[in-house]
Amino acid sequence: MPENDGAAGFESRDCFKEPVCIDAMRIYDSCSDKDCLEDIRVLFPAARQPLIDSATNVRIKDVSVITVYTDLQPIPFNKGFYSVDMTFFFDVTVELFGGPAACPAPISGVAVFNKKVVLFGSEGSVKVFSSGTCQDELDPSEGLRALPKATVQVAEPVALSAKLCDHLCPCQPYCRIPESICQRYGGEFDPSPQRNNVFVTIGLFTIVQIVRSVQLMIPAYDFCMPEKECVPSSDNPCELFRRIDFPVGEFFPPRSPEGGDGCCGGGCGH
Repeated sequence: MPENDGAAGFESRDCFKEPVCIDAMRIYDSCSDKDCLEDIRVLFPAARQPLIDSATNVRIKDVSVITVYTDLQPIPFNKGFYSVDMTFFFDVTVELFGGPAACPAPISGVAVFNKKVVLFGSEGSVKVFSSGTCQDELDPSEGLRALPKATVQVAEPVALSAKLCDHLCPCQPYCRIPESICQRYGGEFDPSPQRNNVFVTIGLFTIVQIVRSVQLMIPAYDFCMPEKECVPSSDNPCELFRRIDFPVGEFFPPRSPEGGDGCCGGGCGH
């Protein structure tokens, strides 16, 4: 078995040699979440709003994450805990029906969602300075308190639904769209109520972590030397093509896991 060969090769090497200290990002706390974002408003540049106003129906086509802004703040009177404020910016593509266009017209806009979680990040009061920083780049306020870092992992959002409305909720929050995102769409976004407003529902999966740079003692076995030999690539396209395996899965898509285990005739054990 290949697994046994690998294990035998590992045991044949010299085992534990020495303890070494490494600098690593340790996860102090984390959480995962599954959010269904209902009726999130999509903003469009002013030049494209007439297309929305003339539409009679809308269908969601695609959603992707542009960026996530994070802000980490310690919680007063609760040492070691931090609030992580996240602002998600989504690129939303919808298809418009009706109006002057006979066929569905795709159009893209921006949706914004805010989320806050509280996680444990421990405490630290040291200043961290490193080499390679120019004197002019030094910030006197940097390192006054060694705060942890917040990281956000986001899976590809799920586009669920879209709808047209001629009114807005009076409590609808508005977040200013950064200039870098406005440039992607060729203009500023108008948050004021329009004749037609697009609202979408998005499925979101996230993992939020608070990490700190710490020194860890680990056992060292040896230096990592690559065991795979570098094979030069060929300029012959046919030779390159011959190395590609035949895509069996493209011609014979796999069955559903619920369909049984390799049995014919739609049933097993008959």
